[in-house]
Amino acid sequence: MFVDYVRIQAIAGKGGDGCVSFRREKYVPRGGPDGGNGGNGGCVILVANEDVSSLVSLRFQPLIRAGDGRNGKGKLKTGADGKDVEVVVPAGIVVREAKSGAMLFDFTAPGERFVVAQGGRGGRGNASFKSATNQSPRQFEKGKPAERVTLDLELKLIADVGLVGFPNAGKSTLLSKICDARPKIADYPFTTLSPNLGVLKLADDYRIVKVADVPGLIEGAHADRGLGHQFLRHIERTSVLVLLVDMAGVDGRTPLEDYRVLRRELQLHNEQLGIRPFVVACNKMDLESAARNLEIFYRESGVAKEKILPISCLTGSGLEKLVAVIKELSNRKGRKAS
Repeated sequence: MFVDYVRIQAIAGKGGDGCVSFRREKYVPRGGPDGGNGGNGGCVILVANEDVSSLVSLRFQPLIRAGDGRNGKGKLKTGADGKDVEVVVPAGIVVREAKSGAMLFDFTAPGERFVVAQGGRGGRGNASFKSATNQSPRQFEKGKPAERVTLDLELKLIADVGLVGFPNAGKSTLLSKICDARPKIADYPFTTLSPNLGVLKLADDYRIVKVADVPGLIEGAHADRGLGHQFLRHIERTSVLVLLVDMAGVDGRTPLEDYRVLRRELQLHNEQLGIRPFVVACNKMDLESAARNLEIFYRESGVAKEKILPISCLTGSGLEKLVAVIKELSNRKGRKAS
């Protein structure tokens, strides 16, 4: 099960109370105060891990509670600290405060940590209040209360390339051809019901490129039509977009119309996606009608010819050039980052 959104409640541990105690030992006159401090409450901490790819575990355990600090004791014994709770989440998580929607943290790399609920500080015992003018203090502090927060966790896949297109355009087939991925493939629309992530290995320069395939988009996807709208967030972090267009035409639509709808939906979802580098992969060139539609697309799409890549996922033609273009675009990203 792929889960990319959950709401959780995180409750930190309360601090332990300070102790009021006086030393009472044989042969020790005027022992004085010896009440210890309370222990600190435990924290709830989110930790990003590259081996985790979904929020499914939190869907069935939305309440996370850390340990309380123990009370202080006599003989200056400090109470034990409450146990921290570390919650492993995928890299790419955005943490938001549920009520206001304010972003608290954005996990962009494995190993990052963020304390979402801070444990309460332990209270001081009466030994801490001893002074020259207060030889027998009886005051102490209660432990600080636990922090309780309600959070929305939203997963955005971390990938280099975003693969988008209409249902049945061949995205899953393309992913399986160029990456070490095994998505579900069938000859009906909406085969892909959740995002797939594949790894494209570039053996010549020892790099890998992550490719994200999201469920098929339809017109109005930005306004919650179809399935793709809820997964568009997964291509927000990508640096390159591959728009897969069915050149054979389907359901009365033309390839040119499909391309324009895809561009419009991406821009309406997020303006940055409208200016992101992209290429158009013209699929199903093995079919008879595709060649005629490709000529029309060259003339009327307004896309530079070098960005239009005729391919056939069925026969494998054009895929080598597509991989080379992806490699070049990702190289540009690396040079800019450095």
